[in-house]
Amino acid sequence: MKKINYLLLTLLLFAGLGRALADEGMWLPMFIDRLNYIDMQKLGLQLTPDEIYSVNHASLKDAVVGLADSPNPSGYFCTAEIVSPQGLMFTNYHCGFESIQKHSSVSNDYLEEGFWATNRDEELPNEGLTASILVRMADVTDSIIPFLNDTMTESARSAAVGKISGRLKKAASEKGKYNVNVKSFFQGNEYYMFVYIVYKDVRLVGAPPSSIGKFGGDTDNWMWPRQTGDFSVFRIYTAPDGSPAEYSKDNVPLKPKYHLSISLNGIKKGDFTMIMGFPGRTDRYATASDVQFRLDYYYPPLIEVLGDKLSIWKKHMDADKNVKIKYATQYATTANGWKNFIGQSKDIKDLNVVGQKIAFEEKFQTWVENNPVREEKYGDVLREISDIYQNRTSDIGPLIYASLTGIGGSGIIQFAQSFSGLQGLLEQYKKEKDKDKKIKKEAQIKKVAEDLKKSALEHFKDYDMATDRDVFSAMTKIYYNKVPDTLHPEVLDKEVKKHKEDFNAYADYVFAGSFLSDRQRTLVFLNDPDLKAIDKDPAFKLMQGYMGKIMAASVKYKKNSDQLSRDKRLYVQAIRKMMPGKKFYPDANSTLRLSFGTVEDYYPADAVHYDYKTHLSGVMQKENPDNDEFIVPEKLKELYETKDYGPYADADGTMVVCFLTNNDITGGNSGSPVMNAKGELIGLAFDGNWEAMSSNIAYAPKLQRTIVVDIRYVLFIIDKFAGAGNLVDELTIHKSVPQPVRIEQTLQPETEGASVN
Repeated sequence: MKKINYLLLTLLLFAGLGRALADEGMWLPMFIDRLNYIDMQKLGLQLTPDEIYSVNHASLKDAVVGLADSPNPSGYFCTAEIVSPQGLMFTNYHCGFESIQKHSSVSNDYLEEGFWATNRDEELPNEGLTASILVRMADVTDSIIPFLNDTMTESARSAAVGKISGRLKKAASEKGKYNVNVKSFFQGNEYYMFVYIVYKDVRLVGAPPSSIGKFGGDTDNWMWPRQTGDFSVFRIYTAPDGSPAEYSKDNVPLKPKYHLSISLNGIKKGDFTMIMGFPGRTDRYATASDVQFRLDYYYPPLIEVLGDKLSIWKKHMDADKNVKIKYATQYATTANGWKNFIGQSKDIKDLNVVGQKIAFEEKFQTWVENNPVREEKYGDVLREISDIYQNRTSDIGPLIYASLTGIGGSGIIQFAQSFSGLQGLLEQYKKEKDKDKKIKKEAQIKKVAEDLKKSALEHFKDYDMATDRDVFSAMTKIYYNKVPDTLHPEVLDKEVKKHKEDFNAYADYVFAGSFLSDRQRTLVFLNDPDLKAIDKDPAFKLMQGYMGKIMAASVKYKKNSDQLSRDKRLYVQAIRKMMPGKKFYPDANSTLRLSFGTVEDYYPADAVHYDYKTHLSGVMQKENPDNDEFIVPEKLKELYETKDYGPYADADGTMVVCFLTNNDITGGNSGSPVMNAKGELIGLAFDGNWEAMSSNIAYAPKLQRTIVVDIRYVLFIIDKFAGAGNLVDELTIHKSVPQPVRIEQTLQPETEGASVN
């Protein structure tokens, strides 16, 4: 890295405020021309800003898709990209995992065997899954900030922002045609509006078996070197007129404004890379006291409880294939977060993130105190933030334990919570004296009961009573022993005492006595909902006890939230004033962003070097038929042994699986297109690396890498492994033809002894 002074290094690396290298930052595409274009050109970009983001004509942004489980999402769990004129989409395997799991059964185990539709009729609908494409974004700060002031309470400020945002959203939605979000940036110092078109018919087209899509499993998760074919294939459908529509057999494939072409030219170190997607959340402006609070009090209980739950699930999943399919999505999601928390804790310490932030804050405080006006407005900000976190230290641990092991513990308690509304209506019905109102209330009860029937069928599809019983026992024990008595529901203490602290016996009692533990008993209850039955249900009673205690604890914990929000907003405001010449990128908040960088290797430790790409040979080296994380399909081994890679091999004849870039991404970017200098698709981003797990808080340029599945491996699996050439035929594929080397020769007379000089 270039030598720069200590203050600037601190600012750039740990506050996310400036630009040490061109690869840091998740930028709003609308500002590319003003903020990023020159830097991108220097790295090799061959596109104009208008070709990347435009509201007037088709551009790259029209091929980038946000995936959600809502018809009107405000955020996205993953990113996808459109790759054909028929609405075909690529995303990660782990992004499509829930859809694949929902369609799987013991007789049709798509998780183990993979799934490939050979024609459009075989493509599988996914209820609730939506695909959003950004139409435009706009800076609406000037429509909101002038109506706010520092004398407002945070609740008044929030209400004012909500009222103005509502008007803006209503006008931009064009009577419901678009989904519109207004979001705050820089801790509420700026506001932007995002207008999306949302497609509601998204169908599963193809997925490799888990032995490819999740090769390496939890062991390799977040690690490099990686050899995972982390991709799945979906398609967007519309009404015949091209408008968004609910699923129908009459729907047709989307005709997109733009689709990405694919390059088979491969990658080399230093190549330009660009990623567009929907990064979920970063907190690069977090103060030292905030980060220390997380390290000491937030991460430890999360890691403990999630680890215990995972071990119980895995025991049952390993013993029963049906259970393995049922809990596959829950396990994968939880395991991913659990390992992430472990990595964040480790890297915050290893990279001395807190120390670096303290050093910056000392310089910041000096700058503030050098000016009376600044000191009056910003002088107490850091102290107040620190005091609030210090006052929360005794409350956060119990609240996390209570939340994760109580309401968020076993499936039966979580399911019981969904019956709260029905129980409330039954109480109202009992108290109501007016005959007409009673009839209306009865109709409400009937409707809610019918809705609960639908959710019950979905719930029990992926539910195993024996597994959940063991989870209940373990989680209840943790709650009882780790949560202070003041947060114990009366029913918990009573039943634990009654069962002599035998939590297995308590679990048996709850599951035998609750209609919520069994599908048929639940449906019988919903056919004729009864207040007495639900009030005496042991699972429902415990859930109500948990809810009361947790809500009270949450109110206490959030006591100074308004002050904290105000101080954070002022802190970020002050930092930006402190460095008026800097280019600032906002924290990620599940809005469309662009990051750029290059293909790079890295050195994770002394005398250790990681190359920038992995190969199919690495899959074979890791093969372990006794470990389901490292099983290799026979067909893949055959292709490897015969080197039957088709046009997807690297220049040296090897099969590249994954590669690294130094692009700045975070959760939500999973599935994002990784593009070359021409905007061609070269891979799918799917992970960060273990040595930079603290990247949501602090960017580490020497270590932070994005792990990408090479698009050539994706196509190799689709074409050569799965034989789904019909999908490859849809794609626009580019590959440079090697040009012959021209050798000029001078012809000499055929004279004996003649020589060429």
